[in-house]
Amino acid sequence: MGSKYTKRYTEEFKRDAIALVDSSGKTVTAVARELGINSESLRGWYRRAKADQGEGAPGELASAEREELKRLRKEVREQQQTIEILKKATAFFVKENDR
Repeated sequence: MGSKYTKRYTEEFKRDAIALVDSSGKTVTAVARELGINSESLRGWYRRAKADQGEGAPGELASAEREELKRLRKEVREQQQTIEILKKATAFFVKENDR
């Protein structure tokens, strides 16, 4: 959700850029400069690729794990909303029965 000037790169381009970092022996910054992209973007892609391959930093989540965590958090949020609605409905019906 960046600005309208944010560039979008294809997955193929990202894979090729990551492979170039691995095969060239150059730094991420040098490869990014050669490709004309932001070095922090390439660094993020590289870090995610390494995590997905099981070579990331300790505790770093792979893409599949991040997606699952995102899905589970959404599910929890929806269930909490449902519980709140049911609590309010219960309170309403208890009040109606007391009349």
